[in-house]
Amino acid sequence: MKRQCFRPQKGVIMNKEFLYDLLSTGSVSGNETAVEKKIYDYMQDKADCVAVDELGNVTAAVNTASSFRVLLAGHADEIGLMVTAVGGDGTLMVTNIGGIYTTTYPGHKVRIYTNKGVIYGAVANARSIAKNNELKASDLRIDIGAKDKEDALKYVELGDTVTFDTDVRELLNDCITGRALDDRIGAYIVMEALAKAKEKGASVGCYAVATTGEETTGNGAYFTSSRVKPNVAIAVDVTYTSDNCGISEALTGDIAVGKGPVICNNPSIHKKLNRILRDCAEKLQMEIQTEAANGHTGTDGDTMHRTGAGVPFALVSIPLRYMHNPDEVGSLKDIQDCIDLLAEFMCALTEDTDLRPF
Repeated sequence: MKRQCFRPQKGVIMNKEFLYDLLSTGSVSGNETAVEKKIYDYMQDKADCVAVDELGNVTAAVNTASSFRVLLAGHADEIGLMVTAVGGDGTLMVTNIGGIYTTTYPGHKVRIYTNKGVIYGAVANARSIAKNNELKASDLRIDIGAKDKEDALKYVELGDTVTFDTDVRELLNDCITGRALDDRIGAYIVMEALAKAKEKGASVGCYAVATTGEETTGNGAYFTSSRVKPNVAIAVDVTYTSDNCGISEALTGDIAVGKGPVICNNPSIHKKLNRILRDCAEKLQMEIQTEAANGHTGTDGDTMHRTGAGVPFALVSIPLRYMHNPDEVGSLKDIQDCIDLLAEFMCALTEDTDLRPF
């Protein structure tokens, strides 16, 4: 199949076919095997080595003999539902996996990922459900067309995961919409950035991981960082915007889709790493944005930070509208800029890089 390419303003080529394939693949936290296998296969000719661990984390690496290691992490899992019971009428009962908006599910089509393949369902809706402002995941019922409980259990078992039955669409001005851009675009970015850093001649050990479990346990980032033992780490995730039904700019800053990757100022984030990232953006003449946040970042960065003897980290995010909804909106240009920024960052590091503040 011929690869489709996106050419943003600066003429850089993006592999949209691979990106859209990842975005179309179900990967509810704890059930990421299908998307991780695609990443594993894709990176075979783009890195010095590619490995998968017991949890399914896929790590690609270059320059593994180097004593200085940088780890980029983007999580491959998404939020969704899990089947917990089957009613006598054959409808499925569920619980939430991660921070879902329960009210977005009634009246929508879904996919159920079973050992026998994907089957499809419809989430029940009625006026009484639509008016329930305290709707919980346990209130949802999924109709798969089964005659009764016995019939349903021929196809579904408890623990099967569920996502919206959605696709990826291109919008105006280089924007795309789909479910779970959070954070399969991060997994895509770290892999493409690693491949580009290799092409550009990065000298330090560069590792990129598509982690499992970020939306629920953080165990994927813990496994990987504990084993790679990086000198520095970058979490690549998404962040809220203050444009178009976003959050108040008073909370984190003025962030908009299409205006570049977002660097985070936060008490746990390493200021010198942020400075290097900003220098790289300036060298590339790239527009970047800044967000400010207190406490934990809520990303794999928090987990990597606390492994081993402690890992200095930074957070680079893609602005995302309508996070944790089936119609998340992001910018292809922001994605490409993030790839370029991180590749330049890895090339800027040397084995003598000193991260001490004074």
